[in-house]
Amino acid sequence: MLIAGATLLLATFATAYWTTLPPALPTQAAVRAAWQPSEAWLYDRNGRLIDSSRIDYQARRLAWVRLEDVSPVAREILVVAEDRRFKSHGGIDWWALGGAIRDQWQGRRARGASTLSMQVAAYLAPELASPGHRGIRDKLRQMRAGAALDGTWTKDQILEAYLNLAGFRGEAQGIGAAALGLFGKTPATLTRDDALLLAALLPNPGAGASEVARRACALSHDADCTRFAGAAASMLGPARSLALDPGLAPHLADRLLDQGGARITTTLDARVQAVAIAALRRQLQGLGGTRARDGAVVVVDNASGDVRAYVGGIGGESTAPAVDGASAYRQAGSTLKPFLFGLGIEKGYLTAASILDDSPVQLDTASGLYVPQNYDRAFKGPVSARIALAGSLNVPAVRTLLLTGVDSFRDRLWDTGYRGLVEDGQYYGFSLALGSAEVTLVEQAAAFRSLAVGGRWAPLRLTMDAPRARPRQILSPQAAWIVADMLADPNARAGTFGVDSALRLPFWAAAKTGTSKAMRDNWCIGFSDRFTVAVWVGNLEGDPMRAVSGTSGAAPVWRDVMMALHAATPGKAPPRPPGIDTRTIHFADGIERPRREHFLAGTALIEVAAAPAASRRPRIVNPVAGSVYALDPDIPPDKQRLSIAVSGEATGHRLLLDRQDLGSADSHPQIPPRRGQHRLRLIDLGGRVVDQILFTVR
Repeated sequence: MLIAGATLLLATFATAYWTTLPPALPTQAAVRAAWQPSEAWLYDRNGRLIDSSRIDYQARRLAWVRLEDVSPVAREILVVAEDRRFKSHGGIDWWALGGAIRDQWQGRRARGASTLSMQVAAYLAPELASPGHRGIRDKLRQMRAGAALDGTWTKDQILEAYLNLAGFRGEAQGIGAAALGLFGKTPATLTRDDALLLAALLPNPGAGASEVARRACALSHDADCTRFAGAAASMLGPARSLALDPGLAPHLADRLLDQGGARITTTLDARVQAVAIAALRRQLQGLGGTRARDGAVVVVDNASGDVRAYVGGIGGESTAPAVDGASAYRQAGSTLKPFLFGLGIEKGYLTAASILDDSPVQLDTASGLYVPQNYDRAFKGPVSARIALAGSLNVPAVRTLLLTGVDSFRDRLWDTGYRGLVEDGQYYGFSLALGSAEVTLVEQAAAFRSLAVGGRWAPLRLTMDAPRARPRQILSPQAAWIVADMLADPNARAGTFGVDSALRLPFWAAAKTGTSKAMRDNWCIGFSDRFTVAVWVGNLEGDPMRAVSGTSGAAPVWRDVMMALHAATPGKAPPRPPGIDTRTIHFADGIERPRREHFLAGTALIEVAAAPAASRRPRIVNPVAGSVYALDPDIPPDKQRLSIAVSGEATGHRLLLDRQDLGSADSHPQIPPRRGQHRLRLIDLGGRVVDQILFTVR
C-alpha cells in the first residue's frame, strides 16, 4: 500500500513536471541579434539624422535600447511599479504570489504577481500568456520559465529586454518607441514624471488620460498631483513619432530604405539639403498653386560626384506629394542644347563664332513638315553660335543638329547618362535639338557636372559606401570648356534674358534654362567651379504651368542655392585647358560686336564675313514658312499680290505653287493670293525639290 502510494505520488509529480515544462528560451544575445526595428534611418555624410522610413507596420519598434541609455530615474520607477523585489527574487516573487492567493481567497481584487522575469519569458514565448491560456497549468509554466530565465540571464539583461519588449501604448513597443511617440524624447532624457506616466500605462496601455493620471499620482506618492492630468492628456494627444526626425529627404528615404533597422549614410549634407528645401519652398509659395505646384532640386559636388542635396518635392499645394520629382522623367526642353553645340564644336562643324541663321526653316519628316519656332516666336537673323546657345534660340539649334546628325546626337546624349533615350535618333527626329526626349533631374545634374569637369562623365553617388566609378571622357576638355564659357556669358544671353536675370550671379557660373512643350516643365541647371545645381519646377500631374517663364520658374531657386553655397567662397572661372586659341574677332556687316573669342586649336578666325550668294544654298525666303495671310475685303482681289523671293544661287531653278509652274526663281514673281493652304516648292535643273514651304491665305 505504501509502495502504491509512493508510486502514485511519483507519477503525479512526474506528470506535473512534464505538463508544466516551459518552452526553451533563447539567450539574451540571440534576442538582441533577432531584434528587427520597424524603422530604417537615413543619415547625412556627417552622421546627422535627416530622415526615416516605416518598414514594418505590425508594431512600432525602434533600435534596441541599451539599459545604460535609459535615464536612471525611469529605470527605477518602472521596476518599482512592476516588480519591486526584482533584484532580490529568483524569477518568482513568492511574497507577491502569496498575497495574490490571499486576496483571491478573501474575495478581494487580486494583485498582480508576475515578475519582470516572467513577463520577459512570456514575450519570448508568447504561448505562455496567449489569450485562453490563463489556467493554473499555464501560470505554473510561466513561473518556471521566469525562474529559468533568471538562472541564465543577469538582472540587467532581463530589465533591458523588458524595457525593449514591453508594449506601452497602441503599436509602440519598447521604451524607445514610447519615449519618442509619447514625449518626443529619447529614453535617456525621460524625467521622473515621464517615467511615472509610462509606468501608469503598463497595466492598461489603452487607458484614458484620467485613469493614467490617477495611476501616476498613486505611484508618485506626491501630495499635489494636479500636474498629471494635463501631462497625461498631452502625452496621449497627437503622436510625436516624427519629433526627432527632421524629415529632410522623404523621397530619398523611400528610395533607399527598404529593410527594418537599416542605417544608411548618404552623401547628402543636411545644411545644403535644408538650404535647397527652403529655396524651393519659398519659390513655390511665391508662384502659388495655380501657377506651379511642384519642384525638385539636386546639388552635386563637382570634384567627387557626391550628391549634397536631393529634394524630390516639398508637398505644399502638390497634388502628388509622394512622387519623387528628382527621379521622374520629364521633357527636357532646351537643356540638351549645350551637349548639341559641344558635339558640333568638338567635331569641328562650328565654332563659338560661327554664324547660324535664326530665320524660319521647315524640314521634311516622316510625319510631315517640321517647323521649329523660338520661345518668343521671333527670329533674330544671323547670330553666332555663342549667342544662339546662351540665348537658347531654337532654329539655330535645329540647324546645328543638321550638321551633327540626329543619330550622333542621340548617341552622345546616351553616353552622357540620359538613359531615357531608349529609341534611335530617327525616332526623335529634329525635335531632339529642342529637348523632346524625357530626362530626370538626377540625369541632368550628372550631365552638366561633366561639362564642369572637362567633359568627363560618371554616375553620381548617393551613399557613402557606393563605389566611385571611373569617369569616361564623353566630350573633349576643350569643347567642354568652350561650352561652359558660352553658358557663363551674361552678355551673350542678354538678348533673350536681359542683362540682370536670375542667371547672373556676382561670380562665375554657367547656366542653362529650359521649358518643355505646353509649359509643363521648367528647368534651370548650372554649375560653378565647385557645385552643380539642378532645379525643376512644374506640375507632377502634367498639367501646364501658368505665367511661368524660363527665368521666373526654376532659375530663382537655382540662384538662391548657388548664392548660399558660395557665400564664403565665390565661384571662379575654370582654368583654360591646353589646345584652345583665343583671338579678337570681327563680324562683317555689324552682325555682332567685336569680342575676344575662344577656338579649338587650328580653327581660330579673326573675321566672320557673309558668304557670297553663289556659295549659299538656294531657299525660299518669302513667303515665310507657316505664314497666314488675310485678303483685305476693301481691296479688289485682282489688285492684291503676294511677292515671292529666293536667296542664294538659284540660276536655272523654277518655282511651283501647288501644281502651277511660276517660272524662273530669279524672276521674283508676284502672284494673286487664293484662299486655302498652299505648298511652294523650289525645283533645281535636275527636277529635285531643294526647298519648300507651306503658307495659308484666308
